Amino acid sequence: MIERLKKRADFLQAARGKRAAMPGLVLQMRPYLEKDGDSPFRVGFTVTKKVGNAVVRNRAKRRLRAAAEAMLPRYGLPGRDYVVIGRAGTLSRPFALLLGDLERALAKVHGRAHLSPSDPSIPGSAVSETHPDDDRRKS
Repeated sequence: MIERLKKRADFLQAARGKRAAMPGLVLQMRPYLEKDGDSPFRVGFTVTKKVGNAVVRNRAKRRLRAAAEAMLPRYGLPGRDYVVIGRAGTLSRPFALLLGDLERALAKVHGRAHLSPSDPSIPGSAVSETHPDDDRRKS
């Protein structure tokens, strides 16, 4: 089972970390350290009211949870907090493309062009931080 972020302070800390914006989601990541030294990754989900009413937001979060459960065990790094933010395209995007968005976002925040589940040495440096509105500014 994936450990979840539930406290607002954890979400705010992750917002200061690296981010990657994709058509179906935005991923934020930051390293964290626990005192015992053996830290699994943690993940939180959020969807703003701009996406829709409570029913729509909950449906988007369910899709994001399913995508994270499929991708993070293979590509998530221990000692990291991930926040997955739903966008307007989260519900309309086919699930396979949503999985691809999450995989590309993970590669971007980890500083790799492509992730390989067999490559355990994914460094977490040399990532340019992006703003979630960057793709809107280009149009």
